[in-house]
Amino acid sequence: MKQPLCILLFVIMIAVLAGCGKANDTAPSEATRDTVSVTEKPTVATEAPTQAATVAAPQPDDPQPQVEEAQQEKVLEMKIAGTPVTVAWEDNEAVAALKEYCRDQILTIPLSMYGGFEQVGSIGTNLPQNDVQTTTQSGDIVLYSGNQFVVFYGSNSWAYTRLGHITDKSQDELTSLLSNGDVSITLEY
Repeated sequence: MKQPLCILLFVIMIAVLAGCGKANDTAPSEATRDTVSVTEKPTVATEAPTQAATVAAPQPDDPQPQVEEAQQEKVLEMKIAGTPVTVAWEDNEAVAALKEYCRDQILTIPLSMYGGFEQVGSIGTNLPQNDVQTTTQSGDIVLYSGNQFVVFYGSNSWAYTRLGHITDKSQDELTSLLSNGDVSITLEY
């Protein structure tokens, strides 16, 4: 009796295992084929999900990249004697007013050497002031008396409104740009 029971269990196990193998070999169902046909390019149910995702990626003629570019913030660009410099501008009323002043024009400010550590020149308009006693460093850009644009290649202590700091030039590079006579800067927004 034990032997026929063992044979019966063995046959049932083979049938179950054979059935499991066939489930993976079947063709895709109608529901799977309908889901795949929704994508722009025809796909087969055996394609990896990442291939379907690449179909939805923006195409070169897609207007989305232009929208992202339009949303990028404009930057106030500065050049010293024609040399572009990178400036980390302060987030204050004076810088906002300076950007607005430069919105429709390229502002050129003739600077004059002063004290052996700075160049200073008139902006041509008054900007909002928030003067604080400050010890400047090489690369600092400040507003003096509400209408004077000052770029430091040395250090000084006075009450100024901070405008920004030049981040891509060393003290030696700034000294070379600013200490050999009067220069002009340009600001463009």
